[in-house]
Order: sequence, then structure tokens, then C-alpha cells
Amino acid sequence: MALNQDIINYFNGKNIDIKTYSPLTFAFIGDDVFDLIIRTIVVSKGNTKPEKLHNESIKYVSAVSQAKMYDAVTDMLTEEEADILRRGRNAKPHSKAKSATSTEYMKATALETLIGYLYLKDEQDRIFDLLKVGIDRIDNT
Repeated sequence: MALNQDIINYFNGKNIDIKTYSPLTFAFIGDDVFDLIIRTIVVSKGNTKPEKLHNESIKYVSAVSQAKMYDAVTDMLTEEEADILRRGRNAKPHSKAKSATSTEYMKATALETLIGYLYLKDEQDRIFDLLKVGIDRIDNT
């Protein structure tokens, strides 16, 4: 069973048809899933001071970096994934990134939307495949 289903079951949550969720709901959970994956990768490189861990992780979690990841994965997406990405890009979030352009922020939100959608569909392997390509793009630029 997948983590999200384990959480829902353990805490007596409801299984809701994710087709009823808005793109910003997907982005809400996708932001944290993305952060957890990045932090797990960073921590797996070795035990070090929290400040160093934070500095390593921000290389990937900024809106600018997420926009680069968005660009790296768009050609790999299925039609369904591309639709979710488009819906996330067109969503109107209530905040803006301080250190990113509006376009970069919209792309970052779109990437988080896709990650949230895939997480709720229990498609963690697909998230990993896409993020591996995105992380490789960041590491090689």
C-alpha cells in the first residue's frame, strides 16, 4: 500500500475522488511531497549540520529550480500528465515567489500540481522518474 493510502486509513480519512480536486489542492500536497523527496535525497548524502542540509536542499526547492525541472520534464509527459501540468500552470495562486519571475512561479506551481496529482494516484515511481530528470538538469547547469 502507498504512503498516502496508509495515512488515510490510519487516521480514518475519506477516500475522495481526486478528479474533484482543484489544481491548487494538488499543488498544496505536491509542494510537501517534493520537499520530502529533496530532503530525503540530501540527508542520504550523509549526516551534517542542518544549515548545510538546508543550503543543499534550497538548490532544488526554489521556484527558479522547479521551473527548470518543469522545462526538463515536459516532453516526457503523458497526455493526462500534460493536462494536469497545464491546469497547474494556469491556476491562480494567492502568493508570489520573492526571487522568481511570474512565469517561473507558475511553472513551479505546475510542477507541484503534477507531483501532488501523481502522489494521490499512488504513482510514486513516476514522480521519482520525473524528478530524477529534473534534478539532473539542475545538477548539470
